[in-house]
Parts: sequence; structure tokens; C-alpha cells
Amino acid sequence: MTFSILIAHYNNWNYFQECYQSILKQTYQDYEIIIVDDCSTDNSYERLVELSKQNNKIKLFRNSENKKVGFTKRRCVEEASGELCGFVDPDDKISETALQEIIDTYKLNPDVIATYSKIQLINSNSNDIGEFKLTRKIKNDQKTFFNVNFEVAHFFTFKREVYKKTEGINVRLTSAVDQDLYLKLYEVGHFKYIDSCQYLYRIHDKGVSQDKSKKNILNTNWHNVLLDSCHRRKIESLYGENIDEIENLPRHIFAKENTFYKKLIRRFSC
Repeated sequence: MTFSILIAHYNNWNYFQECYQSILKQTYQDYEIIIVDDCSTDNSYERLVELSKQNNKIKLFRNSENKKVGFTKRRCVEEASGELCGFVDPDDKISETALQEIIDTYKLNPDVIATYSKIQLINSNSNDIGEFKLTRKIKNDQKTFFNVNFEVAHFFTFKREVYKKTEGINVRLTSAVDQDLYLKLYEVGHFKYIDSCQYLYRIHDKGVSQDKSKKNILNTNWHNVLLDSCHRRKIESLYGENIDEIENLPRHIFAKENTFYKKLIRRFSC
């Protein structure tokens, strides 16, 4: 069962070296590394070329111009040949047993089309700063599940053949790309939660989560992702309001999903 590790890269050589080392240490070795460089300007592409000459597991591609993350991540999947795929951001890392845990999960659950795990948070120096507390087991086949509480996150993996049944990643998105992917796949099959930390997510000052200007764009993209998902699911209203008239879907859904009663029900429902 070949695994395609997908990396959308842009100006991230320093952190990528740690990411790459975590991949090399995998206990499961039947994998390929798909790297699509989005026209990096920091000399990292040239370094990636040299690295690809040293490791035939690396398949390196470069966009003809800077296309942003939606286009780049979609191309990663299109260039992949593995039965299973999973994105690893170039500034993050995966545990040594990540791929083996995922392969075992799919073998034990053949009807599952996607998996996700717990996340360990690290800082710019790769020191542990705690576990991401929101990831948890979810119910499948819920028409109004939109992942606004981030229950589904990294390390997210999926069956490539099932991905082809969706519209694929929206190339127009400059953020909220992962949410777009999660929701599209949730609509066509079942997810399985891996109750162990297999992904190390880096918090640093250049990340989207720490950049206020990027947060506004993220919120707009996320709204559009949720609106598209509602349209695909033929949902016309949420909590008594027409979806096309709701100004901020992430905030609207989050508020309705996080009343005391809703949180209590969610806590004991899985």
C-alpha cells in the first residue's frame, strides 16, 4: 500500500529540513514524496532539486508562476500515484510511526476513506508546547457537520481514488484549503480517528494562525468553503436563517454549535 506524502512548498527551506528528516525516519518505507514548489524566491527550489537527486522517493515539481496554496495542493494530489495521500506542511513534522499507524488503520477498517489523528504543538525551536485539545472522534453521515470546532485536523490522510469522486481542492482558495478538502471527503465516505499524536504542528510568527492580516482572508475563504458545502448538501437554511443571507458562516455556525447544551451533547455522543 503505497503512501504519497504531499508537500506544497514556498520559501520554507529552513523548517523543511526538519520536516524531511521526520519523513526519512518513518518505520513504514513504502512511500513517495510529492513536492510542488510554488515559485519560491529564497533559493530553496534549487536546494530541493539537489535533494531530489539524492533520493529517488522525491518527485519534485514547480508551478510556472506563483499560484498560491489551493492550486499547489490540488496539483500535489494530481501528481501523486499512491493509494493513500496525506499533506504535510513544510514547516511541520510527523512522528516516526505515523505512516505505519495509518496503514494499519486502513487495513483494519477497509470501508474508511480518510483518517486523522491527534496533534502535538511545537514552537519555532521544535520544543513541545502541548497537545492540540480540539481534535476528537466525530460522527459520520451528519448533514450539518462543518468542522467549525476543528475536530478533524492533521495528520489527515485519504484514499486517492475516493478523492477523485469529489470536485477536488478549490484552486481559487488562498487559505482554508484543508477545510475544503475535509468537507468534500466527509460528504462521500467515513472518517476514522487515530487516538494518538502522529503530527507535530509548528506555531511560529510566520504562520497563518499568527498573522492578523491573513486571518481576515482566512475567514472570507472559510465562509466560502462552508457556503459551497451547504450548496453541495442542498442545505438552504441553518438554524432558521437562509444560508445565502448569513454574513459570516464560520461565526454563525460556531455560535450555534457551542451553546452549553450543544457542547454537553457533543461530549457524550461519540
